[in-house]
Amino acid sequence: MTQILEPDSLSGRRALVTGSSRGVGADTVRYFAEAGADVVVNFRNKAPRAEKLAAQLQELGVRALVQGADLTDPESVAAMMAEIKAAFGGLDILVLNASGGMEGGMAEDYALQLNRDAQLSVLEAALPLMGEGSRVVFVTSHQAHFIRTTPTMPEYEPVALSKRAGEDALRERIPELAERGIEFVVVSGDMIEGTVTATLLNRMNPGAIEERREQAGRLYNVAEFAAEVARAAVEPVPADHTRLVGDTTSFGA
Repeated sequence: MTQILEPDSLSGRRALVTGSSRGVGADTVRYFAEAGADVVVNFRNKAPRAEKLAAQLQELGVRALVQGADLTDPESVAAMMAEIKAAFGGLDILVLNASGGMEGGMAEDYALQLNRDAQLSVLEAALPLMGEGSRVVFVTSHQAHFIRTTPTMPEYEPVALSKRAGEDALRERIPELAERGIEFVVVSGDMIEGTVTATLLNRMNPGAIEERREQAGRLYNVAEFAAEVARAAVEPVPADHTRLVGDTTSFGA
């Protein structure tokens, strides 16, 4: 992977990326570690994969803490934060990357539980660990960010609505975060090549990825989008707290 952030630019900083055992989260946490940050690799149920990634990151000379947690369970989240406090003493970067809702066999309101309620729960639990100069990054998709004005494919609509609800609920916390000296930014990206969500959508709606690629001109891959998420954690926050990645013309932006 290409070095995205300046070497040692995050030395001494501590970062938690939720859902970071694979995909965008894994690449984001790797970019942070390459820049010298101590990192938390969070997973839901794939411990070996998370431990393998952490071992690779430790070879970079940083601390990499592996933490499994069910983000929809406040007790599980609280236990994770207690471990982070014990190991690192606090947090400087919180990337709310984990999301879902297309998994089979889950409760009818699972998407809302994970994409709205759990995001607020993780933020609430992390706030005591975060001080002035820290930053919260929420990762979403154009299909969710623009869902109020631009319809998305029916298969994804419940997830899109739940992610937009999560974004709205987090944005309501901006004044409180600002009072604490904590910055907040949303990173919204187009459909990402190689993600679980894109694969599932293409399985349910064959040709969806190809159609979106033609509309947009090109789609970002996992590593490219993760680079934008990593940059969002360090670069100046836009006035509207929103960083749009990829084509937005189809969404009226």
